[in-house]
Amino acid sequence: MRKIIRFFAGMTAIMVFSVLGLTGYYQATIPDHYYVHQGEQLTINSLVSSSQPQQIISTVSSNQSSGKSVQLDLFGIIPIKQTMVSEVNQTEVIPGGTPFGIKLLTQGVMVVGLNAIDSEDGLKNPAKDAGLKIGDVITAVNGQPVSSNKEISALVQQSNGAAITVTYTRGSESQTISIQPVISRVDKHPKAGIWVRDSSAGIGTVTFYDPNTQLFGGLGHPVCDVDTGMTLPISYGEMVSATINGINKGTIGTPGELIGAFTTNSPIGSVLLNTDCGVFGEMYEQPQGESVPLALKQEVHTGKATILSTLDGTTPQEYEIEIEELNLNEKSVTRNMVIRVTDKTLLEKAGGIVQGMSGSPILQDGKLVGAVTHVFVNDPTKGYGIFAENMMSTALSLEQDQEKKAS
Repeated sequence: MRKIIRFFAGMTAIMVFSVLGLTGYYQATIPDHYYVHQGEQLTINSLVSSSQPQQIISTVSSNQSSGKSVQLDLFGIIPIKQTMVSEVNQTEVIPGGTPFGIKLLTQGVMVVGLNAIDSEDGLKNPAKDAGLKIGDVITAVNGQPVSSNKEISALVQQSNGAAITVTYTRGSESQTISIQPVISRVDKHPKAGIWVRDSSAGIGTVTFYDPNTQLFGGLGHPVCDVDTGMTLPISYGEMVSATINGINKGTIGTPGELIGAFTTNSPIGSVLLNTDCGVFGEMYEQPQGESVPLALKQEVHTGKATILSTLDGTTPQEYEIEIEELNLNEKSVTRNMVIRVTDKTLLEKAGGIVQGMSGSPILQDGKLVGAVTHVFVNDPTKGYGIFAENMMSTALSLEQDQEKKAS
C-alpha cells in the first residue's frame, strides 16, 4: 500500500511541477496583445484559450477595433495571464515573391565617417571634436535644411573657415552643435571632416499587395546603411522593376545572394516607410495573382509551409520549407520564426536562403503567414521569418497617416 501511495504521490508531484512549468512558460512567452477576426474567440493552441468572449468597446479604424483585457487559461481552468484582444476584419492580400528595385533618398544625411584633416596645425577632426558621431543624421547646416553631401560641402565652403551650426538627430533626440572647420593644407579649402550618405539603392522581394489600399510591403526588415548598419531615415523612395540574372550559391559561413538589375528607371510605385518590419508604400498597378487570407500570429504553427521566391527572371516559384520554431515575443518584431528549406530544387540552385530573398512570402494552410527576413550564416538552409501580421500592422499605420493627410 505504501508503494502505491508513494507512486501516486510521485506522479502527482510530477504533474504539479509540469503544470507550474507550463504556466510559467506561457506567462513569459504569451504576448500582451492579440488580434482576432470579428466574432472569433482567442485560442493560442489546444492548451491555452480565453475563458470569456471578447467585448469590443470602441473603433480605432475601419479595419481595427480597440479591445478588452481577457483571461487566458491553461486547460480551460488554470489562470495564466490577462491579455488585450482587439477585433480586426479578415484581410486578403496578393502574395508577392517578385523582385523589385528600391531607390531611397534619406531624410537629412547620415554620418558614415569622421575623418581627420591635414591642416597647418597638424591633423584635426572638427566634427568629431564637436561631438558628432557616426550614425547621426544631419538635418540642417546654419539653419538651412540639407539632403545631400553636395549641399553640406557648399555650406562649409561658404563659411570661409567660420564656425558652422549643425543640427542633427541621434535616436529620437535632436541637437544643435557648433563645428569649427579647418583649412586643408592640401587644397586650402575649409573642411569639417564629415562623410555622409544621402541615398541608397538595392533589390528586394515583394511580400504582399493589398488590393483595398494599393499598399505593398516588402523585405521584412529595414534598409540599413552599409557602413553603420543603422536604419536609413527616408524622405522619399521609388519602387522600380527588377529582374534576377543569377545566383551566388550560399555555403556554410558565406551567405549567397541573388544577382539582379533594374530593368527600368521609371517608377512602378513609391516607397514611403523604411521600418524594422520592412519597406512599405504604394504600387501604381495591381500585380497579377489571386488573393489569400492574411494569417494572424496565433494561426501560424510549426510544420510544412512554402515560400514564393524568384531565382531567375521575374516570375516567382513556390518552394517547400519547414517552420521549425515560433517566437511570439513582442520585442522581436522580425525574428518570429525559424524556417528550414526542404525543397530539393531550391537547395540545389541556391544552397537554401540567400540575400535578396528577404521579403519572400511564407504560405501555410492557404494563408500568408509571414516573410523570409534573414539567413543563418552558419547554415544557409535555415533562416528567420517575420509574421505577416506585424508587416500588415505597419502597412495599416501608413494607411491611417494617409487618411489623416487627406482629411
